[in-house]
Amino acid sequence: MVDVAPSRGSSDEGDPEHEDKVEQWRARSREKAKRKGSFWKELPILIGVAVLLAVLIQTFLAKVYMIPSESMEQTLHGCSNGCFGDRVLVDKLTYDFSEPEPGDVVVFHGPDTWINQDFVAAEPTNPVTRGLQGLGSLLGFPSANEEDFVKRIVAVGGQTVKCCDDRNRVMVDGKPLDEPYVYWAPGRSTVQESFADLKVPEGYLFVLGDNRNDSCDSRCQGDGREGGLVPVDNVVGKARTIVLPPSRWQGIGDHDPQAVAIGAPAWQDALPAGAGLAAAWPVLLLGKRARARFRSARLR
Repeated sequence: MVDVAPSRGSSDEGDPEHEDKVEQWRARSREKAKRKGSFWKELPILIGVAVLLAVLIQTFLAKVYMIPSESMEQTLHGCSNGCFGDRVLVDKLTYDFSEPEPGDVVVFHGPDTWINQDFVAAEPTNPVTRGLQGLGSLLGFPSANEEDFVKRIVAVGGQTVKCCDDRNRVMVDGKPLDEPYVYWAPGRSTVQESFADLKVPEGYLFVLGDNRNDSCDSRCQGDGREGGLVPVDNVVGKARTIVLPPSRWQGIGDHDPQAVAIGAPAWQDALPAGAGLAAAWPVLLLGKRARARFRSARLR
């Protein structure tokens, strides 16, 4: 609806009601002009605040990363050329309050001993494109980074890892791992590459790709021994969720491969729940009796 100023015919001159309408129309016009000017003045501030929040969130809380290689198939889909790899949300806050654990899928900065053999990112030659790419990274648009890797933790500091037992399973502290997430790419060997016992020092992690025979990880990076380990300080965060493409929306599992082999038997794990259930029955019965007595007392 368009506001139109009331006509100022001679018959209306001196009419108080007419003058009030004119004044109201002028007040509305001034208010609209003020709001319009205020919006354009506030827009740069709003954009600045949004950019600042985006940078702070990505620095301290969470960041989206692109999966550029196939080393984590089929947990994470990767693609470096001509297709769309998974975009994952990485929680950067978790490890401020806890330590990385076996089964966690983590993003980390590659140690100096690591060379990216999984993919090669195409570096833009145009300085404007390079600048826009850097700005987009700050604002949350992921791009492939040859210095960052994503793998799964299978052993932590103080544990000894080796491969393999007679059933082709990685072993930690002499116990075979339970790894339902391992993927064997078609046309490649389904026998894991063996390696001798390796004691993981405190403050380091032994990581492997889920696509076990199509991943260069702690087995082949550096010297294939201590040089392939990842310092805990290099971990950026824990991969939590696949956010893009929409068809892939899902959480990222952190199944602990040591839980079955090294942890307590399943029947022992069920003891706390069973004890709680057993204790719940007398509590419920006592509660029912108390309510019944309370109701009968009120009726008296």
